[in-house]
Amino acid sequence: MIGKVLAATAVAAAPVWLPGRVVALRMKIFALVNGQDAVTVPGEQVGAADFRRVYADPAANGRSRGAALSDLFWYWLAPGPEVHQEHLEPGPRYDEVAKCTRHILVRSKRDSEELTRRVAAHVLDGLEPGLVRLRDAMMPIWAELYHELVFDEPCPPEARELIVAHADDVVSALKCVRPRNMRRRARLTKYLRRRLADVPHPLPESLTPEEQAYYLQGTFFNTAVVQMSEAMAHLLMIIAQNADIQQRLVDHPEDIDLVIDDGLRAYPLFGIAHRISTADIELADLTIPAGTVLCFSYPDFAAQSGKDDFIPFGVAQNRACPARGLAPLTMRVVTREVLRRFSLASTAGHTRSIPNRGPALLTRRGARRKRLPLVWLAVRDRWEDVWRSLAQLVFGTYMVLDARRQALCSTYFAGGNR
Repeated sequence: MIGKVLAATAVAAAPVWLPGRVVALRMKIFALVNGQDAVTVPGEQVGAADFRRVYADPAANGRSRGAALSDLFWYWLAPGPEVHQEHLEPGPRYDEVAKCTRHILVRSKRDSEELTRRVAAHVLDGLEPGLVRLRDAMMPIWAELYHELVFDEPCPPEARELIVAHADDVVSALKCVRPRNMRRRARLTKYLRRRLADVPHPLPESLTPEEQAYYLQGTFFNTAVVQMSEAMAHLLMIIAQNADIQQRLVDHPEDIDLVIDDGLRAYPLFGIAHRISTADIELADLTIPAGTVLCFSYPDFAAQSGKDDFIPFGVAQNRACPARGLAPLTMRVVTREVLRRFSLASTAGHTRSIPNRGPALLTRRGARRKRLPLVWLAVRDRWEDVWRSLAQLVFGTYMVLDARRQALCSTYFAGGNR
């Protein structure tokens, strides 16, 4: 009898204790992958006060070569991680790729706002009220927007479907909730390869046509779509869970920038950004030797540095996000378009990893909100935490081992590539 009671208690308590235990275990696994030579910033050796100093150091510019963790990131971002802008080593090829990215992203403020408003309206007008996953609801907006930035034409339905499927697959693998689907990713590669001649921007000449397709896929239709979808999901979850903020933004949309900043500070999009020091980095009481893997922890820095010191898009001296000027502007426009159409509410948990994709209830603005869906949402979200934790344990372990077996990054550089 006592055993049955204890078993029932364990099952009832599972949503509380299991997710935290699995997250802790995953962090230990990643620490083991990193090895003993990694330095976490901020951490025991380098505090939050030196975060910017180390991040901005010219020697903190190595990206993938020499870091055991790179094999795992390359595995998640395949195909084409060797030409992903964030994984190219410093040098002429990186400079050429970064210049191309800036060229594609640069538009006037007016043109950027108009493009975002048009794309958001097109997607949101087809969105039905009810229970949604905010990340999923936002992903088609960014798929269409970045397709138009790259091709300078509206996004065809076929392309939107391919981009959303690819981005969802990448972020799901990164969060270890399911294994990679390389066939799904290959379909987008095939589409981009076929349409290279239609890109009205000069693509990097140092890349082969296949590499150019990989570059577009990784930079714009993976990283950009995923990061912007998650940023919007965080922002809308904040709005959904605070009626006062929501009403204030409806009445005073000019205040949206303040909420965007608060969201990026509380829920930084990056967990760990890793760099490899290419020379010694001298601090007041410490020398970080060349070849050290530097793991910059955005959540820890945000927690320790205070409200007025945060860097949502990195530092200008070391590969700052190329969309740092575009991102807040487009988020502002999309938020206004959402609030024009819907009121939002959510009883789901809200954490930095936004593990369940931002569950929320959308109600047509001005209509009466139903209470029962929110009760169901709270229960469903709690038990989804249990399923997700088990999935992460299984799929995460498999992918770490498979990444080590394939050793994409190590093999690439062992072959004499740069």
